[in-house]
Amino acid sequence: MNHLAVLSLHTSPLVQPGSGDSGGMNVYVRELISALARSGRESTVFVRRTDLTTPEVVNVEPGFRVVHVTAGALDLSKEELPEIVGLFADQVSKWIRTHGGFDGLLANYWLSGLAGHRLKHELGLPLTTVFHTLARVKAETGEIEPQRRMDAETAVARCSDIVLANSEEESRQLVDLYGTDISRIEIVPPGVDHSLFSPGDREEARKATGLSGDPVLLFVGRIQPLKGVEVAIQTLAHLKKYPNAQLVIVGGASGPEGPATEEKIWSLVNELELVDRVLFVPPQAHHDLCMWYRSADVLIMPSRSESFGLVALEAAACGIPVVASDVGGLRTLVDHGQTGFLVEGRKPEDFAQHINNLFGDPIAGAEMAVAAAEKSWSFTWQATAERLKQICDSRALLALVECS
Repeated sequence: MNHLAVLSLHTSPLVQPGSGDSGGMNVYVRELISALARSGRESTVFVRRTDLTTPEVVNVEPGFRVVHVTAGALDLSKEELPEIVGLFADQVSKWIRTHGGFDGLLANYWLSGLAGHRLKHELGLPLTTVFHTLARVKAETGEIEPQRRMDAETAVARCSDIVLANSEEESRQLVDLYGTDISRIEIVPPGVDHSLFSPGDREEARKATGLSGDPVLLFVGRIQPLKGVEVAIQTLAHLKKYPNAQLVIVGGASGPEGPATEEKIWSLVNELELVDRVLFVPPQAHHDLCMWYRSADVLIMPSRSESFGLVALEAAACGIPVVASDVGGLRTLVDHGQTGFLVEGRKPEDFAQHINNLFGDPIAGAEMAVAAAEKSWSFTWQATAERLKQICDSRALLALVECS
């Protein structure tokens, strides 16, 4: 497949990750499509217009352009987007028919998957889908997910010619929870840009970020229940041996629960008397995140679920041990006891135990830092792009699969 139509209805690779609905998916689309472009493949990313100032077409680099299509009001919330999937698909279909030359669809997230499902049959193009998160998995952790989304994911998974899973765990979830035909699933893990994320001098990084020399625990992610920022704060309170340790939270509120979650977080910080030890940092440009990673002694990632966990990979590439929940793709990224620690359950004292050990044993921490950086080289965007090319090329001549 030489020209992919990439569907990213609800968020754009041009938008700053870390706030609102922008996160790892933005990074994924931008970095994967850029890597495909550098390998000689062309991609057009279709996103929904959310302002009047951005040009219809933005040429990011040769072989990588973003097209903004009008579908519904500019200020729709994420929860309102299911109602305009048809409009989005109409506009993408019109563009593809007008310009021609496309030979495949790559849908990101369930909303784009719905549009891709229709476009596959309407245009006769093979559909590859990557869900990024799965509603049934989130529901198992206590998140409230609409039945409409679960049903849509099931239909899209059963219609897609290829379903990309970020890890073995996600592949299992697709089979067990959605009945996806395993022969259609391909495990293609995301990568990391090692030219940005690499080990560096901690003291210099702390000068650049304005942090002190005290032990630094870092949390990077959107402030929403799924990411577990409250567990990170409670973990700080359990670091009794290190009363000067500080927690740096890099990210912004996300989703309809974002503002309420922020209020709860501030209340928790006050309740635990940690106001002087918790630093809130607004979302950072992706290329600036490396300095925050390098400033840290440990990254904490207490997510309820993660299909992969790009933040953990970026931290590892910077030589930072990761203490993370024993869930999803984090099991692929963190080698327990070697590059960091995996924690079962969500008890802050369990996270604190491992972090105390790392703070108290600099030699072990340094060994883990080296091991983490070395392991990160198993994941590159170039490898992700090459794997996707091989898969698409090997299946390009096969007939489109029927919806099952």
